[in-house]
Amino acid sequence: MDRLGNSGSVKERLAEICDAQPFVTRFLVRNLKTGETIERGAEEETPSASTRKTSIMMAALKAVHERRLDLEEPITYEARFAEEVASGMFRYLTPGIVISLRDAITGMMVLSDNVCTRMVFERLTLEEVDCYCKSIGMKGTHHRFLIPPLALPPDHALTSVTTTTARDQAFLLQTILDAQASPEAAAKLGTSPELCAYALQTLKNQILRYAIPSRLPFGTVVAHKGGTGKRGRMNAGIVYRDGAPFYIICAYTDDVPQVMPDGTPGYTVALETIGRLSRACWDGFSHNDQ
Repeated sequence: MDRLGNSGSVKERLAEICDAQPFVTRFLVRNLKTGETIERGAEEETPSASTRKTSIMMAALKAVHERRLDLEEPITYEARFAEEVASGMFRYLTPGIVISLRDAITGMMVLSDNVCTRMVFERLTLEEVDCYCKSIGMKGTHHRFLIPPLALPPDHALTSVTTTTARDQAFLLQTILDAQASPEAAAKLGTSPELCAYALQTLKNQILRYAIPSRLPFGTVVAHKGGTGKRGRMNAGIVYRDGAPFYIICAYTDDVPQVMPDGTPGYTVALETIGRLSRACWDGFSHNDQ
């Protein structure tokens, strides 16, 4: 028996992992060595949570490329930036700190700091970021808020938050990756190969190691962005092996119970489910390459 168990195929194993839980799991995975793509509800609209921030970063880098923004622009941390913010560390710091737009993007991505997200987003507009997504082909992504409301109930409507699809996020990550060697891919994103290299490195700098990386060998490089929503957990990223891109995985859990029947918090099982999906790809795609 191989590591996939009796099912044998990656597709079957991924389905087993999802079917074992009472909540919805949508995903798109792609073996970057073979091009094989496996999907489950990949075109269905789902809460994005902080996975939306990858597209915010790219919209900002488009503005940098067009010289409307400067990565070295100083930004002063104002007390108002911490209002209604529930993530990151900046909300606990003393107002008056000055950082660059580059550092604000870093904080937004590697710690999912929503004070930093405000700093970045206020140099754009909600309409600009939403239109940017539509213009590059992310038709299922809808930016509705600068910072999502804190008081949302677990059963909130999709229209209460920014939404996306697993397919859209996979497309964005694939295009950022392609832009490392393709000026055409960079142009599709409205920016340059150099700025796309910066974006990819920023995704690699992610320090939150739950979900996609959680069951992978220690030190595995993963360029990814996770999200914490009232309805579930999500993570979208590129996994590397032996120094090369190995697979893309974009996974979104939804309708996750607050507490599972055995008393385990629902979010714990949601994150573990994404980790299991990722490990199934790690083992299964490696097995198929042999």
